[in-house]
Amino acid sequence: MNPQLVLGWFKGNGGMMQRAAAPLLVIAILALMVLPIPSWMLDAFFTLNIAVALMVMMVAAYMVRPLDFAAFPAVLLLTTLMRLSLNVASTRVVLLEGHTGPGAAGAVIEAFGHFLIGGNFAVGLIVFAILVVINFVVVTKGSERIAEVSARFTLDAMPGKQMAVDADLSAGNIDEKEARRRRLEVAEEANFFGSMDGASKFVRGDAIAGILILIISIVGGFTIGVLQHGLGAGKAADTYVLLAVGDALVAQIPGLLISVAAAMVVSRVGREDDVGKQIIGQLFTSPRVLGLTAGILGLLGIIPGMPHVVFLGMAALLGWGAWSIHRRPAPVADEAKPVPPPAPDAEATWDDLQPVDLLGLELGYRLIALVDKNRQGDLLTRIKGVRRKFAQEVGFLPPAVHVRDNLELKPSGYRVTLRGVVVAEGEAFPGMYLAINPGGINTPLIGTPTTDPAFGLPAHWIEERHKEAAQMGGFTVVDSETVMATHLSHLMQVQAARLLSRTETQQLVEHVSKLAPKLIEEVVPKLVPIAAFQKVLQLLLEESVHIRDIRTIVETLAEHAGATTDPVELARRVRVALAPAIVQQIYGPTRELDVIAIEPGFERLLMQALSNAQSPALDPGVAEVFTRTAADVAMKQEELGVPACLLVPDAIRGAIARLVKRAAPRMQVLGHSEIPETHTIRIGPILRGASA
Repeated sequence: MNPQLVLGWFKGNGGMMQRAAAPLLVIAILALMVLPIPSWMLDAFFTLNIAVALMVMMVAAYMVRPLDFAAFPAVLLLTTLMRLSLNVASTRVVLLEGHTGPGAAGAVIEAFGHFLIGGNFAVGLIVFAILVVINFVVVTKGSERIAEVSARFTLDAMPGKQMAVDADLSAGNIDEKEARRRRLEVAEEANFFGSMDGASKFVRGDAIAGILILIISIVGGFTIGVLQHGLGAGKAADTYVLLAVGDALVAQIPGLLISVAAAMVVSRVGREDDVGKQIIGQLFTSPRVLGLTAGILGLLGIIPGMPHVVFLGMAALLGWGAWSIHRRPAPVADEAKPVPPPAPDAEATWDDLQPVDLLGLELGYRLIALVDKNRQGDLLTRIKGVRRKFAQEVGFLPPAVHVRDNLELKPSGYRVTLRGVVVAEGEAFPGMYLAINPGGINTPLIGTPTTDPAFGLPAHWIEERHKEAAQMGGFTVVDSETVMATHLSHLMQVQAARLLSRTETQQLVEHVSKLAPKLIEEVVPKLVPIAAFQKVLQLLLEESVHIRDIRTIVETLAEHAGATTDPVELARRVRVALAPAIVQQIYGPTRELDVIAIEPGFERLLMQALSNAQSPALDPGVAEVFTRTAADVAMKQEELGVPACLLVPDAIRGAIARLVKRAAPRMQVLGHSEIPETHTIRIGPILRGASA
């Protein structure tokens, strides 16, 4: 046979063989229970069982995170079935051929019966009982409890982890592909721990089955030896009991290895190192710990009657380790190069006049490390992601964020400035995490109570060691860089109209001219001056209307610029053209819109007061009652998970939007003409003015 043909066949059919491996393995395992197996084949299967158990334990020891061994629940089931099938097959051979001698069930069982327990079945029973206690009471019971608790907390923490992914996506730290991968990983982690909760019962059932099979083998073998083969009671006990105990030990040792592997998988904490590196890094790196241990062992070693050589030798070894770690040089931080001050007699120049930053971020001195790449600071990368995501969502490229230090701030404080004016302040603590309560979580946390700077939710600053507990409790846990990036992203969305300066407007026009040169050439600046165009865009942004569909905006301006040049009227007509996009931005893909309406009599009063400049002004008391009621209704709608959107006549839509903006900034105001024909409305709460 040509070796190249055989190799080519395996390469071509490798995928099919892998897919068929699991069903064939299950069939082979079940066949062991019903088909007679010769002793030499039993030896091969027992050796394979031990080898598989060792491999599983090694994989569990070297994995970094539980999902690295996601197949473990299925492996646990298959290895348990294989051990039980081998128990059945070996028990059959022992009962049928045990009268022929200790080698009747194969060399492996004979070796375990003579080498490990010295041919004494009483010793074998005691050793087996000890192994069962270790496996069933200690390892299996503990791993089963850990798996149960981990599954419960992992499922409870799923919403918080999903919100953390959404927060990173909103802040521009990750793209949609990475967000999809993380969401899938969260779901797989929950499924894994749920499967481990059930699969741990396999290990427990295997330990119980091992005890029952041993008892059945001893009773059955003794009975068969005495009644069928005419052996004496002593000879039957010496033969069958020894074989049964050897058989039980052959199965129990791989079972113990699998149980240890299961315990290692479910008890993993951390996602950076395997178990060996974690133990070495956390147990043997403190000279104080090693030194104190060496001192105590030394004191015990000099007590009369103690084995001096062993205690003093171990004390000397640990003392040498403590001394070696202590004399290891500590890493020296790089010293910052001092900036030379300007010469005191230098003449003032125009270079001394620094322009005001359109968008600035000032940091306290403890936060400077977040922008230092030499210290693994990635805040600048996060800010670039925020600007990129803002441009993709809103429709124009915002100005660059000027980051600088400010010694007047708190060490951990920061502030965001817009055109030199402070618009927000906050605090962030490098190395700590902000656990945000998304609502309805009463689990206590060990940390400093605070408020999420972006959305005002209750939160706690916690240390890294409490991160896992907070995530399992349902909190959304983010690092300090994400806190600042999310806060900056939220402020940019709120202040989008002020970020659109003349420079950004001109750059937007130049960008669109590359896509539709004739359209821009005919409209801006021929029909609509650049200043009016900027004002229209700002009016849209002030009400959170994205300007990504710039082509529709320009086409609408081209259609109506001949009739009016008023930016307010042009913005109103652009809103009507953008109505499907505005509604989708508020409600998503739904076709039935839950809206808030105004009581008809009160609506007529508002029409009379706000429809035109010659109308009498709206009474301040009425305005106060209206805005307060609108804020209350908006809050109730948000608590129900429904967008707060007020539907009013077109003539007063702009005035009503300006009126409610300060009291209810998240409330959207739509005119009747801004409801697309493809959508229907459902009237919800009614704003009444009877108390005015």
